[in-house]
Amino acid sequence: MDIPAVHGHVDDRLHAIVSELARDLAADPDYSFQVAARHEGRVILDAWAGPNVSEETMMVPYSVTKNVIGVVVGLAVERGELDLDEKVASYWPEFAARDKDRVTVRQLLSHQAGLPQAEPPLRLDELLDHHRGADRLAATRPFWRPGSAFGYHALTVGNLASELIFRVTGHTLHDYYEAHIREPHGIDFYLGLPPGLEKRRVPLLPMIPPQDAEQRPAPTPVGRLAFTPAAPGLDLGNDERSWRFGHPAASGIGTARGLARLLAVAVTGVEGEAPLLGADTVAKIGEQQVRGYDEVLGQHDRAHAIIFQKPSAQLSWGGPRSFGHDGAMGAVACVDPSTGVSFAFVLPRGQWPGGGDARAVRAAGAINELFAR
Repeated sequence: MDIPAVHGHVDDRLHAIVSELARDLAADPDYSFQVAARHEGRVILDAWAGPNVSEETMMVPYSVTKNVIGVVVGLAVERGELDLDEKVASYWPEFAARDKDRVTVRQLLSHQAGLPQAEPPLRLDELLDHHRGADRLAATRPFWRPGSAFGYHALTVGNLASELIFRVTGHTLHDYYEAHIREPHGIDFYLGLPPGLEKRRVPLLPMIPPQDAEQRPAPTPVGRLAFTPAAPGLDLGNDERSWRFGHPAASGIGTARGLARLLAVAVTGVEGEAPLLGADTVAKIGEQQVRGYDEVLGQHDRAHAIIFQKPSAQLSWGGPRSFGHDGAMGAVACVDPSTGVSFAFVLPRGQWPGGGDARAVRAAGAINELFAR
């Protein structure tokens, strides 16, 4: 279907939704994005627009990368390798240090463990490593009693989940994802950009600053520590050390097409294949674990499942069983098991302070409403 300024495939039923994105393009000539959606595994949207992207452009969507962690954890649960109600220390004995012996996998993977940062903060070489950052976190005393509150473990949840997967499977999270999910299912989203694909990468552009300085949120004390830079001037989205390693919480790299396929592979299956995860596992990882005040971000309407975010006022992307994750630049990827819709939206330039781009969330919600049963 022909929609001016938007290229690619748009199902006829999505014409009005994508036309609204096209109007956003007219209002902002620099606005650029890729958007993709599947219904019951079949492609219904695969499009791109704006001067800074093409069909094959790859970029870092920051925390949208956490969808990879969620699917990897789901597969480990599906295979009986990981029990969400088991103590973390049962798999990873060193984690019991500093009164963390009772922390469950469920708490660790839903931002309740009180480890949004190590003390002192992780260095870059520790953050971008399969084990050293996790070792430091295991030796850190929690910043709140685990289970008494939650706060966004923006980066550290990647190190923590990666070590946990290693302890239960003998493989790094990167290798587990590559061998069992990405490569066999042809997913155009990577933890660590392989050599030879560099020409497809586009750098992320500076965020659009707020017009009013009062819009800047005041960080909490633990939030200031949590976001202490691992290295002065580090840009997780553009620094080659970051996207070459592929931090599982923040610097995977790929396309909207790849992210929508990842979630469809996991929840609905694609091209007639059975989904990677059974319905019970999908329900387990998509079940809300916490909702309310976030000790790190200082925000009052935050909600998490196992790794994934749940719908909120800011992330009204689907029904109550939907889950996914947004990113600092505005990217979004989510799936709704009730409608069978997986959706992804990535962009190289977003509005400060980030979080899901309102236009993308609006489109995801509209597509899910269209296919609501």
